[in-house]
Amino acid sequence: MTAPSTPPAGPTAAPAGRREGRADGVLEIDLAADAPRERDGEAPSGRRRGLARRDREVATHNGVVMNTITWRDRLRRDKTLLVMTLPAVGLLVLFAYVPMLGNVIAWQDYSPYIGIADSPFVGWDNFVRVFSNPQFLHAVGNTLLITGFQLVFFFPIPIMLALLLNSVVTPALRTSIQSIIYLPHFFSWVLVVTIFQQIFGGAGLVNRLLAQAGYTGFDLMTNPDTFLVLVTSQAVWKDAGWGIIIFLAALATVDPAHYEASAMDGAGRWRRMWHITLPAIRPTIILLLILRLGDALTVGFEQLILQRGAVGPGVAEVIDTYVYYQGVINGDWAFAAAAGLVKGVVSLLLVLGANKLAHVFGEDGVYRKS
Repeated sequence: MTAPSTPPAGPTAAPAGRREGRADGVLEIDLAADAPRERDGEAPSGRRRGLARRDREVATHNGVVMNTITWRDRLRRDKTLLVMTLPAVGLLVLFAYVPMLGNVIAWQDYSPYIGIADSPFVGWDNFVRVFSNPQFLHAVGNTLLITGFQLVFFFPIPIMLALLLNSVVTPALRTSIQSIIYLPHFFSWVLVVTIFQQIFGGAGLVNRLLAQAGYTGFDLMTNPDTFLVLVTSQAVWKDAGWGIIIFLAALATVDPAHYEASAMDGAGRWRRMWHITLPAIRPTIILLLILRLGDALTVGFEQLILQRGAVGPGVAEVIDTYVYYQGVINGDWAFAAAAGLVKGVVSLLLVLGANKLAHVFGEDGVYRKS
């Protein structure tokens, strides 16, 4: 009969779960103490099953830690969060995705009196009418003109305001300025147009002051030649202050040590802005630019429809107002649905194209390149 082997000489083995130092100074931790001990023949407990599932979540592949948790385990793990999001998802589906089914009328001779089911199918005739309609093409031209003008003269203004506010040292002064320039965002377009009418209209404040000084006045609100400048000025006054919030958040992530190091190296204010501040907010600028291009065919329905009668449809007619008058006022629902669908598809292509261009220049864009 073989005698039982004796343990080797040396230090006594540490109990499970205790920390033990090695000669090379590396600290070893025995994680076996975390696992519950079970007697032979017993089924594993819930805690042990949970630990086993946790151990399966992390695996290594060529030295790289990989997550191998299954989708069922993810559902069990995140079921509380998923239940919390169900109301929001339900509202999104109900008001954003279910109405998309109504786009089928773009391929019908739709009449609300007989419904979608009984309206005759006409194929692509409505889309042919859209692209052959000179009034629609004129509305597209006005839309692109306003978008391009505002992209040049409106989009950079929030960036410049954010840079100016970021250079204000006094917190109280910065808060006061922010509150003042944020306030117009909460005004309705009716109130904004009314304020501009009271200031720049034919009987407005500016004309009265000019008349008292002996000068001839002007009516900015009814002049088609200056309508492009007018709507851009209204958009700047109303939304430029609100647009700086995202840029201020991006500027807050810049490490002050970068400014201190560059100042010690002799960099002035302009060099610090050019080499530190602008590169830090460049991803945010590109992201917002991509999103703005996605809305290139949407230039403010309320703002323009309120002033369309004063300057005429020649300069104020855009895609949204044309679809409204053609579909809602004139009752040509199928034509309006086709025009709106074309607008949505073009907007999607603009977002994808701009995002692809951002990837070419090494930026993430809306989503990262896989």
